[in-house]
Amino acid sequence: MSVLRSRPVLRWLVPATAAVAVIGGGAAIGTFAAEAEPSLPPRTAAQLLVDLQTSRLEGLSGTVVQRADLGLPPLVGLLPGNELTTMLTGTHTLRVWYSGPDRQRVALLDTLGEQDVIRNGRDLWTWQSRTNTATHRSLGGDAGAWKPAPDPAASLPATPQQAADLALGAIDPSTEVSVGRSATVAGRDSYELVLQPRDGDSLVHQLRIAIDARQHVPLRFEVLAKGSDQPAFEVAFTEVDYRRPDADQFTFNPPPGVTVTEEKAEVPAAGKPGHAAPNAAGKPGQTAPAGDPETRVVGSGWTTVLVARLDGPLADGKAPAKPATPAAGAAPDMDLSKLLGGLPAVSGDWGSGRLLSAKLFSVLLTDDGRVLAGAVTPERLYQAARG
Repeated sequence: MSVLRSRPVLRWLVPATAAVAVIGGGAAIGTFAAEAEPSLPPRTAAQLLVDLQTSRLEGLSGTVVQRADLGLPPLVGLLPGNELTTMLTGTHTLRVWYSGPDRQRVALLDTLGEQDVIRNGRDLWTWQSRTNTATHRSLGGDAGAWKPAPDPAASLPATPQQAADLALGAIDPSTEVSVGRSATVAGRDSYELVLQPRDGDSLVHQLRIAIDARQHVPLRFEVLAKGSDQPAFEVAFTEVDYRRPDADQFTFNPPPGVTVTEEKAEVPAAGKPGHAAPNAAGKPGQTAPAGDPETRVVGSGWTTVLVARLDGPLADGKAPAKPATPAAGAAPDMDLSKLLGGLPAVSGDWGSGRLLSAKLFSVLLTDDGRVLAGAVTPERLYQAARG
């Protein structure tokens, strides 16, 4: 499967600066409207993987919707400000346009207004309607290799292609690969590729990728948690058009009164264009600060656990009495004492602490100042905490 790690197709679809974390647990979720199962010629999982690898696309536009029900505790009331609360809950809609490797546009549409990322040759624009502010970068050097710096808030993929790239990078002997049922997505007949962890300690039951039968483009991506037949996270095209968009779609015309900030281009990280550099665990999308003795990775594949040590007021297992005043431009702090107090207390031969459990991940905050997290059962976290 090493060929998948170098596939360049469609990695443009949503730059990290436009991705929004959808980790709210209060909203109900349903699958995208199902249609009659189309009759398609049989294809094996290996053939579908080759289809993804060899797909070529000159143009695309469409609407993408993402939804999540991660089964988090009702923490929304502890979060300050409507903006952050909205980012952590609900359904998000994006419009995307693609016209070759140097012309892309993504528009995030939600209750906060519209946020755009526009790449037109060496010009990169971002714009937020709510604040009527824009940033501009002139991409120098190898502009084709440019990719935005990772956004810590972008913890979940925002499009089927972004999600599929991460999933395909995880294929190894710990993964069972099969073909699911055919489907109609955004009016297109599609095959379904199914990835399933072999390790029972993973909270992920299956990843399902719907692939356009003609264009070989991922149209829908679903993550099912163990014990559920409904997606805990899904992102899918609801409309898609494979014609090349008009050039006007990639021209940014600043609205009246907009404040424009000029920024320097980021220097691309070492590695192949558009690809996340593998980390200590060897998997794209998993990160651990190099050379940081306070952060380590335990295990590999689907049951990887990230272990970090906290500095500051949480290191002694207690939250600060009063939230610190946020720096200018930073998000306001949560009331951490209420947050931690609302999590169940757990203990064992590894020590004691608080546990945050969701459908697809678990987080353990120990009283001695460690944080352990992974898409694994709490028992796997306790095992890692003993080390």
